[in-house]
Amino acid sequence: MAVITKFVVVREGVEKMTFTSKKEADAYDKMLDIADNLLPFIEQSALELDDSATEKLCFYLAENKDQLMGLLKGSAAPKAAPTKKAAKKPESKT
Repeated sequence: MAVITKFVVVREGVEKMTFTSKKEADAYDKMLDIADNLLPFIEQSALELDDSATEKLCFYLAENKDQLMGLLKGSAAPKAAPTKKAAKKPESKT
């Protein structure tokens, strides 16, 4: 019989996510804390967002907090990695 340790993130009595490492569970829990803290900040703005859009925005900002912190400190936004295009092979005439 195998023993599996699981770390479950629970918010308001609801299981949000299950992880196999404590580090991942703690990081997700912290991200949820950040999103919860952003919610009233975004709601008090002049933006006219519905509840769903506000929640999605909060989660997006929380998930990308490291990049956001850099932007708020004045650093340039990282450029998107260029996508590789498949090289066209010359058509062979047979």
